[in-house]
Amino acid sequence: MNLLDRLWRSNFLIKGRSWEYWPFELVYLPIFGYWLWLSLKARSLLFFSASNPGIENGGMLGESKFKILSKIPDSLIPKTLYFDPSTTTDQIKTEMDRIHLAFPIICKPDIGERGWMVQKVENENQLHSYIRQTSCAFLVQEYVDLPIEAGVFYYKSPGAKKGTVSSVVLKEMLTVTGDGHSTLQELIIRNDRAKLQWNPLKEKFNGKLTTILNAGEQMELVGIGNHCKGTKFLNGNYLINEKLTSTFDEISKNIEGFFFGRYDLRVKSIEDLYEGHIKIMELNGAGAEPAHIYHPGSSLRKAYHVLFQHWNILYEISRENHALGTPYLSLRDGWTIYRQLKQLKK
Repeated sequence: MNLLDRLWRSNFLIKGRSWEYWPFELVYLPIFGYWLWLSLKARSLLFFSASNPGIENGGMLGESKFKILSKIPDSLIPKTLYFDPSTTTDQIKTEMDRIHLAFPIICKPDIGERGWMVQKVENENQLHSYIRQTSCAFLVQEYVDLPIEAGVFYYKSPGAKKGTVSSVVLKEMLTVTGDGHSTLQELIIRNDRAKLQWNPLKEKFNGKLTTILNAGEQMELVGIGNHCKGTKFLNGNYLINEKLTSTFDEISKNIEGFFFGRYDLRVKSIEDLYEGHIKIMELNGAGAEPAHIYHPGSSLRKAYHVLFQHWNILYEISRENHALGTPYLSLRDGWTIYRQLKQLKK
């Protein structure tokens, strides 16, 4: 590889060429301006806190994932346990045995964002290591081994009978395909998306990097559907129809105080998605994004159109709920929560 090729495939230029990798603060700069405008109209910087009265702060700031999951019927969620950071491995194992939960499991902070500290844990040693790293309450969740992972964005006005599915994202896990002669390390380095994940991948596959995959053989590098871990987000909006909307109307009406957000789920087939035979791993409120905008090659202009539209819907729903008696979070309380969250992540 010559100098120009190495420069072109540097991490800096891989990220620079595709806005999906740009820093959150940079991409959202125009959205921050629109949020200020909506805040002026609502006379509250934290107007979004009224969007989902059944979720702490509307689901934008410091909400508990476990409390949200507790509102969803058990048949629709994986087995999930809540632990404080002082819990020991033995205590967790005892609780796992009690509900017949076996490895592998997913560990994640009860309060988190954008894939922070979400890990697939294969055994007790990895569980012990995870506990040592975390400083906040966390969840131990059944690993749902279903082939399709998706995010379905749903919203409904408080007074409406029917809602809207506005976004479907299909998640393609980070994978490499063998050619019969390249090592795993070479396959990773040649794949732009995988190359950006080199540091965690070289630790995860330590001792296996010289393995040669057969021609056509696929290896999944990351089994967690987070964009920051290399997952490819694909536009699945072609799946939106009356049946899908009706299914999520039915699911959502059983979740008290939910009007705006994204279901992150796994499902066996698209047919099962339409029928509502799903496992909801998380339900994100006001802080959720219509994640289909991150489809590789999609324009930033189109992404802004979608984001502005959803922020306006968030404002309208929050305003309606406020008129019905849901208070806006005060600036003082919001600042206190924000500082606590920053402290937890240190």
